[in-house]
Amino acid sequence: MKHTDIKEIFAAPAFGSDVTVCGWVRTSRDSKNVAFIELNDGTSLKHLQIVIDKSGELSYDAEALRLGTSLKVSGTVVEGREGVPEINAKEIGIIGSCPLEYPLQKKRHTLEFLRTMPHLRGRTNTFNAVLRVRSVLAEAIHQYFQDHNYVYVNTPLITGSDCEGAGEMFQVTTIGYNTEYKNEDEYYANDFFGKKAGLSVSGQLEGEMAAMAMGKIYTFGPSFRAENSNTPKHLAEFWHVEPEIAFAELPDVIEVAEDMVKTVIRTVLDKCPNEMQFFDAHFEKGLIARLEELISHDFGTVTYTEAIKLLKESGEEFVYPVEWGCDLQTEHERYISEKVFGKAVFVTDYPKEIKSFYMKQNPDGKTVAAVDLLVPGVGEIIGGSEREADYDKLITAMKERNMNLDLYSDYLDLRRFGSVPHGGFGLGFERLIMYVTGVSNIRDVILFPRTVGNIR
Repeated sequence: MKHTDIKEIFAAPAFGSDVTVCGWVRTSRDSKNVAFIELNDGTSLKHLQIVIDKSGELSYDAEALRLGTSLKVSGTVVEGREGVPEINAKEIGIIGSCPLEYPLQKKRHTLEFLRTMPHLRGRTNTFNAVLRVRSVLAEAIHQYFQDHNYVYVNTPLITGSDCEGAGEMFQVTTIGYNTEYKNEDEYYANDFFGKKAGLSVSGQLEGEMAAMAMGKIYTFGPSFRAENSNTPKHLAEFWHVEPEIAFAELPDVIEVAEDMVKTVIRTVLDKCPNEMQFFDAHFEKGLIARLEELISHDFGTVTYTEAIKLLKESGEEFVYPVEWGCDLQTEHERYISEKVFGKAVFVTDYPKEIKSFYMKQNPDGKTVAAVDLLVPGVGEIIGGSEREADYDKLITAMKERNMNLDLYSDYLDLRRFGSVPHGGFGLGFERLIMYVTGVSNIRDVILFPRTVGNIR
C-alpha cells in the first residue's frame, strides 16, 4: 500500500503537493461545513490533521471519523496554523472500521487501565513516545559499542548453569508434570537435554568466554528471573545489556559505564526532542534539565564502606536499618545519589557475602571489586565488577556457596588457559528507559510486561 510516512510530512512539508497517508483516527471533530481528523501512523508523536471540506465534492463514510478507525487519505499538503502542515482531503477510504465501544476514548486513561489492554495501548501518546525512545536508546547502545570496537555476540537463552548462583531460574522442560519418575535425576535424564536446564538470568558467563577470544564484546538480549518481586522495578523477562572487557580492571569498567550512559542519553535528547518534551510535561517536570545536568558532570565514586558510614551518620530514619554487610536498598541508594552527591555515583567494593561468586576478591579478604551505578530518582541502573581471574580463588568462592563445579567446568577453564584481568557490567535496559523518560513503573516501558501472575 503506497503511502508517505507522517513523520516525513512534518520533517519536510512539500506544501502544494499531493500525498497519500495511512493511519488511525486519534481524535475527530465534526461541524456543519468542515470536519477534522487527527491521524497517526506511529511514525511520529505528532498527529497529522486531515481537513474535510464538506461543501465540496468529497464523499466519505461517516464512520471515518470514529476513534480507532484506520484510514487511507489522499489530499494536498497545506500550511496550517503556525506553519504546521495539514492535508486538505480529496479522498478518504476506510481500511479497517472500528465499533463505538473502542476502549481508547478521548479522556486520558491511567497507565494501570492501559495495562489491561497491551494490544491497544501502543496507540496512545504515552506508549508512542515510550516505544520510540526505547528504539532510539537501543540503537544508541549498539552504536556506542560498535564505535568502540566491541563485537556483538548472542549468548544462549537456555542454559544449564545459574550465572547469579541464586537459583531464581525458570525451568525448561519438555516433560512437564509427571509422577512416573522415581527421583529428580531420573526425571532430568529423560528430559530433552538429559540434564536440568533453565532460562538464562544473564549472558555474562558465556560473554566472558567470547571476550577471552575477541577482547571486547557485548550482548543485548532478554534475561529471565523467576523472582517473586511484584514491584515497580522488577520484570520476569527484561532486556539486558552486558559488555565484557578483556585486559581491564575495575577502574576501566567504571570508565566505560559512565561514558556509555552519557553518550546514549545525549543521543536520545538530540534525536527525540518531541518525545522528551512530552515526558517533561506529563511525567516529570524538569526531566530534560535533570538529564542535561546528569551528563554534564563527572560521576561520583564512593566505596561501600564509606557509603554505609554516610548513611549511618545521616540522621535519616530508613525503613531498612543500615549496617556494614547489608545489601543497599533503593532508599539507601537514592539517599546517596540524591542527598549526598546530588548526581550519579558509583559505589564500589561491596562485602563478598552479598555479591556474586565470580567477582574479584580484594586483598582485604572481606570485599570484592564490585560496582553499582546509582542515579538520582531511581537508584541502581548498572551492576558490574572486575571478574575473578585466579583459578584457585574462584574455586574457593564457589565451594563456599556449595555450587556444583561440574556445571561450570568451561567457565573455570578460562582461568587455566591464558587468564587475564577482565570485567564488565549489566545494564537493565527497561530501568534505563524509566530513568530517561520519568515513567515510574517498569511495566510501562516494555511492550508486553511479564510479571508475577501476569503473562498476557
